[in-house]
Amino acid sequence: MEYDAIMIKAEDNVATALGDLAQSREYRVAAGDASLKIKVKEPIVFGHKFAVVDINEGEDIIKYGEVIGRATALILKGAHAHIQNIESLRGRGDLVKKGV
Repeated sequence: MEYDAIMIKAEDNVATALGDLAQSREYRVAAGDASLKIKVKEPIVFGHKFAVVDINEGEDIIKYGEVIGRATALILKGAHAHIQNIESLRGRGDLVKKGV
């Protein structure tokens, strides 16, 4: 079976597009040993992420089973997940406790 997007770990809340995905179409997502279908809400370009569940503002973005950032706004299932609604948590000196 061919897939249009991939999630590496079952706990991921975003998938990565394996090609350009058109708005309002349903796509097959490989999710570890399982698969699911997600209808994308907007065009998603190759290599970009989209939410596979609703992700609330402030929630962690999980890709490859790892936290890669935090949602800065509600990201609905099927919506593009990128710099417009995710902030990186890596390399942020302002998040490091001083004197610890």
